[in-house]
Order: sequence, then structure tokens, then C-alpha cells
Amino acid sequence: MDQTRTVPALDAASLCEAFQVTVRHRPDQVALRIPGGAVEITWFEYGERVRRLAAGLAACGVRAGDTVGIMMVNRPEAAMIDTAALHLGAIPFSVYNTSSPEQLAYLLGDAGCRVVATQQGFLAGVRGSGVDLSTVISVDGGDGTLSFADLEAKGDVDFDFEASWRAVGPEDVLTLIYTSGTTGPPKGVELTHGGMLAQLRGVQQILPATPDDRAASYLPFAHVADRWASQYNHLVFGIQVTYVDDPKAIVGALADARPTLWGAVPRVWEKIKAALEAKGITDPAALSAEMRAGVLQLLGLDQVTWSVSGAAPIAPEVLQFFLDLGLPICELWGMSEISCVGTVNRTDDIRIGTVGQVLPGCEVTLADDGELLFRGPTLMHGYRGLPEKTAEAIDADGWLHTGDIATIDDEGFVTIVDRKKELIISAGGKNMSPANIEQVMKAAHPLIGQAVVIGDRRPYNVALLVLDPDACAAYAAQAGLADASAAALYADPGVVAAVAMAVEEANGRLSRVEQIKRYRILDVDWLPGGDELTPTMKLKRKPIDAKYADVIEALYAD
Repeated sequence: MDQTRTVPALDAASLCEAFQVTVRHRPDQVALRIPGGAVEITWFEYGERVRRLAAGLAACGVRAGDTVGIMMVNRPEAAMIDTAALHLGAIPFSVYNTSSPEQLAYLLGDAGCRVVATQQGFLAGVRGSGVDLSTVISVDGGDGTLSFADLEAKGDVDFDFEASWRAVGPEDVLTLIYTSGTTGPPKGVELTHGGMLAQLRGVQQILPATPDDRAASYLPFAHVADRWASQYNHLVFGIQVTYVDDPKAIVGALADARPTLWGAVPRVWEKIKAALEAKGITDPAALSAEMRAGVLQLLGLDQVTWSVSGAAPIAPEVLQFFLDLGLPICELWGMSEISCVGTVNRTDDIRIGTVGQVLPGCEVTLADDGELLFRGPTLMHGYRGLPEKTAEAIDADGWLHTGDIATIDDEGFVTIVDRKKELIISAGGKNMSPANIEQVMKAAHPLIGQAVVIGDRRPYNVALLVLDPDACAAYAAQAGLADASAAALYADPGVVAAVAMAVEEANGRLSRVEQIKRYRILDVDWLPGGDELTPTMKLKRKPIDAKYADVIEALYAD
């Protein structure tokens, strides 16, 4: 059966129309909620709130094509203000909650943003940016801001809501997704309504969703993964979403959310695996089917119909662990520039080590140097205000140059080698993937939370290692230590010995030229959105190289 034909909203011309179709079909079902159910909003209530919020935004001067900035934790209000802005033909976009006032000044200024919706915890940063804002909306109200209730009351009773959303078409810009900015100033990726709908239609043919599905929103709202999984899937398929306002609380919230569709970045999967291993579950394949079902129920993942991993490479051992547990993970590859997913494994044909096959209706090929090229209707409109950068990324034949080195087998399964600019070429001329080496090292022991391999134009590879806070806590509790911080444990004899054994084990699985000859355990923790990690926990390699230059040089000193 063509799964796209069973969802009426997939035929919509815009996400606004899709939302209206969903509201008509599912008025009494819960659309938005928080853990525990203290807040539960039906689709009918959602539709009414969006109507009032859109009228309020229009009264504040928001028009088609205007940008509306959002800086909030994952909460129902973020979804509502986003959806309301869409119904004006406006362009809602989110910024990372870790953004400094200086970063906000760049992002809000680049977007030409005059209206921002936020909450009290981020208000100082928004105002500290110095951007000339005409309206600041705060969920909490106060401090000279417009509360949501104020905004809803502000709308003109004669505002023609239906004419407004019906004027929005597939070519209109849906949102901006700002790149991480690790290789230069962040670029605003302009995604369109039509491109995202093409994305949802393509994924539906491989990983189908239904109105009875449930999801949890916990990844940054500014990241394309959460927008795809929790906002746009939600509007089209009528999925119930539970909003978890602290990403560190997601594992504990799963038993309440009971997602049927679930996705995570590799670090989350790694931490769940480490937690299970700490409880003695080291070989899921040896468990009975009943015991495996019990473990999944305890996690809150027993009703999952499909799960995915993306945004960074994941170790095959992690994928095999969950496959043996009865929770197959469909690894995928994607980019903001292609509306999220480009290739994905099917639940009935998972090829561990690959990121699957290209979405229906799209194409992939390889350039002469092995760079993965992508073409299809999900492509971005372009980088906001940067026609030269857009032309560099998308060639005259419509191929997006992804920056990833890959291989494609005879059946079309894609394997990502590494980022083109991040490949290590040793002094001896050997090409290596640092990401693959780092995966092997992190999989060797739960104490290794982050690993960064250095070796470009060097005689051998070295590594910077960062301890995992959860594993440190477990180690400290077992050893009777009061202080579980990285600063306290990085030189602890037991930790040093465990990491040494892990590095030795990892080196045994690597070729001689890939092996780590020297390493340093750092006495700090790396936080998402900090100097070393993006908000989705990708490594910021150039900033790391600069910040730890002295440590790196010391590793090569002898």
C-alpha cells in the first residue's frame, strides 16, 4: 500500500493546510502534552489557540515573509507560536538556548527579526543582544513583555485567518535552520513548505507514521531533527507529542511518554547502553524474549514501531546491542540543507554500518573524489542572503555537494566515511576517518564519554579523552568516593587503568596506522553548546584544536 495515500494531510500545499486537515480529523485527541499530563491540549484547542495567536501576531505587525524568532525550552507553547506564525506566511525559526547575547545578535540580525517569543529564563540574553525588537513575547509575561494571553487578546476580531493561511504555498519559506558555525559564521538554511512535505512523503514510504503514534520532543527545537520529527511530522500525521523541557531528563520521561516513534543522537543511545550495562545487561542476545521485553518496558520503549539514529556516526556495537535487545535502530543520514533525512535503513532490511538507501523521489551519486552528492525536491531554497554560498553548495545540475565522503554499494546502500574536511591524512600519506576511530574508542568503555583524534600531517595519532559524567557517578558510588567530577577522577588510578585497558582494546580493533599512540584524559566535562560541542553533541574540531593546542603539542613533544 502507498502509505502517502492514507494520510490526507500529505496532499496539502503547505504545512498550514496540513495542520487544518489534522485539526478537522482529530479534534478530540490530545495533540500536545507534558510528562505527567498536567498540560494536555487537544487538536481542537490547539487549532483555536493558533487562530488567536496568529491574529495577535498580525496585530503586532507580523506579515507574510517576516521572521519570528523563538527561544524556549521544549514546551507546547513553542509549537503553538511556531504554528501560528506559519499561518501568516511568516517564517518562524528557533535559536539554541545556549546562545550567548553576541550569538543572538548575529542570528536575530541576520534573520532580520523584529519579533521574538521567549521565556523569562532567556529574556536577559535576548535583550542583551542589542537587537532592535518591536515586540518581545514571553510565555511568563512581565518585565515589559507581551504574555501569550495578552497576545491572544490583542488580535483583531475581523482578522481573516482563513485567507491568511490559504495564501501560503509550497514555494514559501517554512523556517530557517542555522548551521552550527564551526567553519565560519552560521548560515541560515531556508526550507520551504513544499520541500518539507516532500521530505515527509518520502520518509512515510520507508518509516510510516499514523495518527495513533506518539513522540517525545527533547532535542533542540532549533535543530532540523526535532523540527522534522516533532513539529512537522506532528502537524501532518496528527502524532501526539510529549514535550520534555530538559534533554537530560529524556530517559526518565520515556516511561510516561511511551513513544511509538523514537529517535536519538548516538550519544543518547550510548548512554542508554552504558546504563543497562551498569545494571548487568551486557549481552542482550543471551536474555529470554520475556526478559528483553521487560527491559524495553522499563525503558519506556516497548511500544516503539521504529527508531532512528542520526546527526553523527554511531558504533556498530551500539546498533547490534539494541538489535539484540529487540529494538532495531534504523541509522540514517541527513542535513539541514535537504529538510532532514536523505538516506535511511528500512526496519526489515537494516544494514549495520550503512545509512541506508536514498529517499524515494531523490537521488545520490558520488563525485570523482568520493564526495556524496544529493538531488531531489527536499532541497533547501538556499542560504539566507548568501547567493554565492548557495551556488557553491548546489551546482548547475541541481546536485548538493554535501561535504561527506561516502561509498555506495550495488544495492544503493550508502556508507559515510567522514566529513571531507575532517579526514586525517598522516605524514605518511594514509587517509583515515577520525570519526570511525572515535567510535571504536567510545565503544571500548563507558567511562570514555568523548574522544577526539588528532593526526593530520602528523607521524601518529593522539587523542583527547573526556570522561562521561554518568559513568563517573557510577564509578564513584561503587568506589565510595564523594566527588564524581571529571576534575576529581581524571587522575584516579582505577579510572586511569580502566581507560588504558580500553585504549588498548580499541587499538586492537584498528589498523596500525589508525591506532592511538598517546592520549590525555582531560579534567573537564564538555557540555552541549559549549566551546567543544554543538547543542546536538557534535565535535567542534577546529575550536578544540585551538583551545587544547598546548595539550596536543605536549602529546607530540617526545
